[in-house]
Amino acid sequence: MLKPSASKRISILATDGVFASTLMQAKDFFHMASLRYGKQLGLGLTPALETWLVSPDGNPVTTFNGSRIEVEGSLGETDAVILPAFWGDFDQFCQQYPQVEPWLQERHAAGTAICGEASGVFWMAAAGLLDEREATTHWRFAKEFSERFPRVLLTLEKHLTDSDNLYCAGGTTSSCDLYMHLVEGFCGASVAQGMARDILFEVQRNYSPGRIGFGGQKLHLDTRVLQIQEWLEEHFAEKFRFEDVAREHGMSIRNFMRRFQAATGDKPLHYLQRLRIETAKSLLSTTRKSIKTISYEVGYDDASFFARLFRHHTELSPNQYRQQYRHKSG
Repeated sequence: MLKPSASKRISILATDGVFASTLMQAKDFFHMASLRYGKQLGLGLTPALETWLVSPDGNPVTTFNGSRIEVEGSLGETDAVILPAFWGDFDQFCQQYPQVEPWLQERHAAGTAICGEASGVFWMAAAGLLDEREATTHWRFAKEFSERFPRVLLTLEKHLTDSDNLYCAGGTTSSCDLYMHLVEGFCGASVAQGMARDILFEVQRNYSPGRIGFGGQKLHLDTRVLQIQEWLEEHFAEKFRFEDVAREHGMSIRNFMRRFQAATGDKPLHYLQRLRIETAKSLLSTTRKSIKTISYEVGYDDASFFARLFRHHTELSPNQYRQQYRHKSG
C-alpha cells in the first residue's frame, strides 16, 4: 500500500503522437493534488509532490494534434509512471524510443507504480510486465492489443485493472478513478476526497468503477482459490453460504478457509465484506441512491448493519463518506 509522503515524484511519459489532453490531464490532476497536499502539510502554495513531464531523450515532443510540448526531464528514478494515450504506429515508436521498455522493467522491479491509459497500456505489455496478468485498454485498440500480446489476459469488460503495482485504465474517465487511487496513496484520503468532491462528482460514468486494490491478492498459484475470487466478484451481492461455495469448488469448508487465507492473506468473510464496501463507496460517490438502496444492492438487507460495517472499514458513516464527495453549495 502506498504511504503518504512529501517526497514522491510522478513521471508522466511524453512521446510523439501522445494525446495532449491525456498528457495534460494527468499533469493537472497530480499538480492539483500536490498543491492540496502541500497546503495540508503547511507548505502554503508550494507543491508537495514533484510532477514531471518526461520524454525518453529529454527533448520536446510533437503531440497528436501537432502542438509542440516541452518536457521537464528524461527517464529516471520515480515513484509513479503515468503512460498517457497516444496515436500512431507502435512499432515505429518502439524503434524511436528503445529506452522506454527497459526503463519500465527497471522501475517495476524497484516497486514503482506504473499506470497506463488506453493505448498507453501497450508500453507496459511490450515490456513484458503484463504477461499472464489481467489488463484492459480502450475497445478501439483491443484487436491489435490481443494480437500483439497474446500472453496478456485482456479483460475489456473491466475498465480498471491492477496487479502487482501495474494499473490499466480503459479510457479518460476510468483513468481519473485510477489517479484518484494513487492520490489517496501518496497524499492521503482527505486530499483525494477533496479533489473528488470538487472535480469528479458530476462525471457521468457508463460503468461501475473497478475495485482497485484486490489485484495483488490474486498473485498466487492456487487456481481453485482464484476461481472462487472471480466467482465472488460476480456474485458478491447474492445470498450464499461459504460451505456451498466450497463444496461447488470441490473443497471442504475447513480446507477452503485455510487455502483462501493462505493464498490471499484474507479470511473469506473479510474479503467479501471489502468487495461489498468498495462497491458501496463507488455508489455513494457517483450516484444519488439512498443508503438503504445501496445497502441492498451490495448484499445487506439491514441498512443499520451495513452502516456499522461501513464505518468499521472506513471510519466514516455512509452519509459522511458521501458528503465529502459532494460539491459545497454557495
